[in-house]
Amino acid sequence: MVVKAESPLVVDLRGRSIETLDDFWDAVAEPCGLPEWFGRNIDAWRDTIETRGISAVIDSHDILVVHVDRQGVFAARNREARTLRSAFAGRRSRLVVHALP
Repeated sequence: MVVKAESPLVVDLRGRSIETLDDFWDAVAEPCGLPEWFGRNIDAWRDTIETRGISAVIDSHDILVVHVDRQGVFAARNREARTLRSAFAGRRSRLVVHALP
């Protein structure tokens, strides 16, 4: 039996101010290779990280791991923040929220 090594794409956004979902889309666009026509909404993000076929950068890795600080949108208890966090619940993505020192 051959076990394939996991090839993660790690996007570290710690230290970056992410106060809104637009800030998040701006932060992940370049390191994730999002095309200009990317929808900048949570449904489009789910399709990108789970279904694939939108970003060649993400598609070339087995898993996407995004690190963020527990502040801004990731500290908020609003619906958008919860929905964004839930988009990472699949097998091909992980959101790691770090407590601030």
